Amino acid sequence: MQALVYTFIALSAAAIGAAAYFGLTFTPAEAILAAVVFGCVCVVLLERTLRQRAENRLEKAIEDLSRLLATDAQAGAVLGQRINAMADLNAGARLEGVEADISVLGTVIRQVAEAVAEMEDRAAKPAGRERMIAAPAPQPAAREPEPIIPLEMLRQAIAENRLIYHIQPVVTLPQRRPQGYDLVPRLMLEDGDLADRADFLPRRGGEDVLRHIEGAGLVEAITISRRSRTGGQPVTLYIPLSRATLGDSTASEQLIVSLEANRAIAAGLIFTISETDWRSLTTGERAIADAVARKGAGFSIANVKSLRVDIAELAAQGVRSLRIDAARFIEEPEVFTDFHASDIANYIARFDVRLLGTGIASESQIVELLEDGIALVQGPYIAAPGPVRPDLMTEPARQAPQLRRVEL
Repeated sequence: MQALVYTFIALSAAAIGAAAYFGLTFTPAEAILAAVVFGCVCVVLLERTLRQRAENRLEKAIEDLSRLLATDAQAGAVLGQRINAMADLNAGARLEGVEADISVLGTVIRQVAEAVAEMEDRAAKPAGRERMIAAPAPQPAAREPEPIIPLEMLRQAIAENRLIYHIQPVVTLPQRRPQGYDLVPRLMLEDGDLADRADFLPRRGGEDVLRHIEGAGLVEAITISRRSRTGGQPVTLYIPLSRATLGDSTASEQLIVSLEANRAIAAGLIFTISETDWRSLTTGERAIADAVARKGAGFSIANVKSLRVDIAELAAQGVRSLRIDAARFIEEPEVFTDFHASDIANYIARFDVRLLGTGIASESQIVELLEDGIALVQGPYIAAPGPVRPDLMTEPARQAPQLRRVEL
């Protein structure tokens, strides 16, 4: 294309030179000069036009490339956000949750199938041969025995500073390593023997005595926890607690103040409260329990009779473990839950709450609980309550004989 343009310019210049020579009576030199000047001007104009076109095309190409780069950058940013979101996903935990859901669903389907099969078998039997078996009458709940030591005698013993605290380990299976320690209150009698808490803790009334015992336990726990942490071996302590403390303004305020002053060890303090007290908490007492959980401490629900509860809600309220009677769970798991015994522990563990089997009395119970996935246990077969090391106590422990239940 450019060759044709240059040819046209050359012909035009020759025509201009011829016209100047023949028409304008230029000399040959002037005619040639006129033709050359005309040709040069045309070439310069042509080159300028071509250069402008090239620059325009280059600018347009640069703009298109800038748009493409901006689009690529935006796509890269979106891809980076998706990659970060995928990296933040805890795939392992989600897979464990899915597996637990599948396991629970399988258990429910199996139970439904068994129930349907049982109903079909009953329907297939002749009506005349059916046996009408009366359901056993519900047995009245056994009343908790009254303490052997009267309340006034207990007040006197506390006034004489004869209340002491021992510890009983809570271990994890199968290694049986201590996971924590229960603070067990005991009363030193006048003859030097020790009375267990079942012999002196008041069942009705005596809230002031309970508050004193639980307050002393909190002070003992803080002392042990701080000294063990200083020694490089922090421990988890289970401290007895009841509505007697949560329902008293002075005692509950002292509890919150003590936790606030010991936030460094609050995570290792777990308050053991009975299921009856936990269910009976009033709005004000529940607010105190929530404040305890916000300080970093936790709760362990004792004497749990049923696991048909909202585990997620309990976990949100600071509950870390549920204590069940090991013997009863092994013999009658259906009393506690509708799930299969081997599934309930895994289901509860999804909410960071653990089952704790109490009252372990034999090796066979340990084997049964291991098969059901319960790895946190306590009981006389594991270890009996014993004194705390003297270097962790507020005062040196007094020498006392082995525990003997008080007899009338």
